[in-house]
Amino acid sequence: MTLPPNLLRAGLTQERIPEPCTVIIFGASGDLTKRKLVPALYSLARDRMLSRCAIVGFARRELPFVQLMREGVDEFARRRPVHEDLWGTFSSRISYQQGRFDVPEDYRKLRVHLEELEKAHNLPPNRIFYLSTPPSNFGEIVKNLGDAGLVPKDGPGYARVIIEKPFGVDVESAKKLNVELLRVLDEHQIYRIDHYLGKETVQNMLVFRFGNAIFEPLWNNRFVDHVQITGAEALGVEGRGNYFEEAGILRDMVQNHLLQVLCLAAMEPPAAFDADSVRDEKLKVLRSLRPVADEDVKLHVVRGQYTAGSVLAKRVPGYREEPGVPADSTTETYVALEMFLDNWRWQGVPFFLRSAKRMPKRVTEVAIHFKQTPISLFGAAAVVPNVLALRIQPDEGISLVVGSKVPGQSMAVAPVGMEFRYASSFGVEPPEAYERLLLDCMLGDSTLFTRGDWVMESWRYISRIHESWDASGDTALPAYEAGTWGPAEAEALLHRNGKTWRKP
Repeated sequence: MTLPPNLLRAGLTQERIPEPCTVIIFGASGDLTKRKLVPALYSLARDRMLSRCAIVGFARRELPFVQLMREGVDEFARRRPVHEDLWGTFSSRISYQQGRFDVPEDYRKLRVHLEELEKAHNLPPNRIFYLSTPPSNFGEIVKNLGDAGLVPKDGPGYARVIIEKPFGVDVESAKKLNVELLRVLDEHQIYRIDHYLGKETVQNMLVFRFGNAIFEPLWNNRFVDHVQITGAEALGVEGRGNYFEEAGILRDMVQNHLLQVLCLAAMEPPAAFDADSVRDEKLKVLRSLRPVADEDVKLHVVRGQYTAGSVLAKRVPGYREEPGVPADSTTETYVALEMFLDNWRWQGVPFFLRSAKRMPKRVTEVAIHFKQTPISLFGAAAVVPNVLALRIQPDEGISLVVGSKVPGQSMAVAPVGMEFRYASSFGVEPPEAYERLLLDCMLGDSTLFTRGDWVMESWRYISRIHESWDASGDTALPAYEAGTWGPAEAEALLHRNGKTWRKP
């Protein structure tokens, strides 16, 4: 189905254009700036979603910054090919300052540079500081910004700070970082970014649930048998063995991405569609998570590590053969969890989360498995589980599996899928996640950003699992061959409840 042009135009009337501002990127020599951030800002300009926006790169190395950003836009921007006249205007407001994160004098130079830039381009002192740096630099950068007078809590203009994940590695580190930030900033100035929340289908979960009267009445333990949330990657650690060895898949994917998705899938309707109302309901979901006792961790959590195998018809090495990974590594590349929410809506409904490297394909989805009919009128062989799947990536869309009669004389029943895909239904390419999130920050809308209390609550749950693993001394991880859907122990996690993992 393609929406008629008048409906598409009607949707555009809700779009807002932010005030002119300057985006200052710390760690601008990194890959994220070239691949995601500047291409996202260019695409917003191309779509006429920005009025005037200046970009300042800040990093230690000397760089041909404008040239590198043009290469990034050429290769990675959603809106291609590059419009030369627009690029001329856009690039005229791109500049670079060489500086060190730990040198206060470099921040004073940055302040002078910003004041001169704003005067030259008639820009207000609206500033967004994007910290695309290792987490160990976050507190230091914010302190130096404060000391240089670059992040005042009150105008003129505004000062906002976007912080990339990971926000801490456990409860204590997250608490320490929160304290460091709040010495300088107010909570409303802090935008903890999780690019998953910028994806169209993640946002569409709220519209799908609370904008359609036919589904929300079924969204509870009376009708839902269980929920599966999958975050699978076909890639390995891709040269980041040293980082991943410290993180593991539970920290890298579950604590942020998948718990965010769980909250949107399970939350109650917010009182209003504003930042605090939505984030209050997400926090309630985390607070209703049933803690896993130390003695039950092995019963409800399965971890694994990939060995050599084939992914997408290509032979790949095992995790312990990756650069930067010790030969005796006990870091998990696969994790599956059985979780319960002790609240009125979801009591008794298991939520199964899994995330892994070197899966058969890259896919992220939420699958709602509904209960069977009380009586099977057409025989046991005719039972078709009803599954509603919200696919976050790739091929963003929604599918519903129902049972239907097979044409012919018999009463044979077969599953039939009803599909909706963004690309084909709307006839437009959805914006990249970073486009939406950067624009929201410019607008001062923190709905899709993570609040400090949510971060702390998520770490409380995840850190208990890590502490139990450490205390157990169990270093034997189940193995799974690269290109398969995980270890046998993960299948057993569902089989004991009479369920199976969905193969997306």
